[in-house]
Amino acid sequence: MPDAPNTALLAVNLGTPEAPTPQAVRRYLAEFLGDPRVVSIPRWLWKPLLHGVILPLRGPRSAEKYAQVWLPGGSPLAVYTAGLASALQAALPAWRVDWAMRYGEPALLRALDRLCDAGIGRIVVLPLYPQYSTTTTASVQDVVDAWRQRHPDVRVELIRDYAEDPAWVEAVAASIRAYWEANGRGEQLMFSFHGLPQRVADGGDPYPQRCEASARAIAAALGLGEDEWRMGYQSRFGRERWLQPYAEPTLWAMAEAGVRRIDVVCPGFATDCLETLEEVAMGFAHTLAERGAELHYIPCLNASPAHAAALAGVAARA
Repeated sequence: MPDAPNTALLAVNLGTPEAPTPQAVRRYLAEFLGDPRVVSIPRWLWKPLLHGVILPLRGPRSAEKYAQVWLPGGSPLAVYTAGLASALQAALPAWRVDWAMRYGEPALLRALDRLCDAGIGRIVVLPLYPQYSTTTTASVQDVVDAWRQRHPDVRVELIRDYAEDPAWVEAVAASIRAYWEANGRGEQLMFSFHGLPQRVADGGDPYPQRCEASARAIAAALGLGEDEWRMGYQSRFGRERWLQPYAEPTLWAMAEAGVRRIDVVCPGFATDCLETLEEVAMGFAHTLAERGAELHYIPCLNASPAHAAALAGVAARA
């Protein structure tokens, strides 16, 4: 029999409710929005607001949105992350591959414990966030660092960023080319990234620069001129200023300027989820249609072989 693997890859995605119900969504959002990395408002002010106002309002509304995209096997984020882990296992046969969520289940801490209990001596943690941010990758790092203190005999390495990895860039570009071959090509390509408050970037978070680096690398791989693509930021929350340009108003302006078809891709998301499927593919498409234009959403890489091969290469070079 072959020797048991001593190295593991742990792919970590953001998280998801366990069901499209108000109760499950509230539990998930309480953990997610309760992370100081995600919302840096002082705890004494934020917690009463979160539990007393935001969760009671957002729970039912978000549950309705999740219900619109829920798959037979669960939430899209969980289904596609599990599929990606299986594809990574096939690409890394000498490793053990597992997956976890930063918020919700399967929990990151318990996943690390399982690997340790299985006798794994080296764990490569891959946050499924191509572009580094203190609000995402650094939060995974916090959990990993705390766990490492209790398990000094296990070698743990965390991949910080793969925003410009050539194989990943080519995988995204190839998926766009394949979509164009099957569905035709729009007049403009929009790269839509998840936003974050401007004050976070002003505090030194390199996320906007990493997003721009990804967009430029993918556009270059596609041979696009500067006038053939745009980028913007989606998923704003609250009233403060977030990273600009805002994706949806930018799409509206393009439609009002006479652009009749716009293709949108979301290369900040490793797998499709509520923000790509409900917000972009459904929501943005609806408001763009009201302005006389079509939005064609190009899916995330999800569990595609090219995605798995690119991330396996990133992990192997860790």
